[in-house]
Amino acid sequence: MSWTKVLAEDALSPGDRQVVKVGDRNILVLNHEGQLYAVDNVCPHLKLKMKKGKITPDGSIVCPWHRSQFDLCSGEVKQWTPWPPGVGKVLGMVSQPKPLPVFPIRVEEGSIWVEV
Repeated sequence: MSWTKVLAEDALSPGDRQVVKVGDRNILVLNHEGQLYAVDNVCPHLKLKMKKGKITPDGSIVCPWHRSQFDLCSGEVKQWTPWPPGVGKVLGMVSQPKPLPVFPIRVEEGSIWVEV
């Protein structure tokens, strides 16, 4: 794992989010109430983008596709929705809860860095 400079420190105001490419990964970097987080931009369930996921007051990101919730700090599943409406139970039976990958993040010398 290595640190990669991804954005200028002032690029993310509270409430902002950006997807950055680090190697072969798309990392969602977001500023929630002044705290920076870096998570995989792909839901571990349906492999769809997390960028538009709602942030809950308790610090979870909600998958905009199937409404599972993941802790922004640890990536742990806080609520798992086995399948999105209309897809059916078969997909739900083969899909087990998986954490959302999270990445260490720091601010140094006016830049935001992510370790991948």
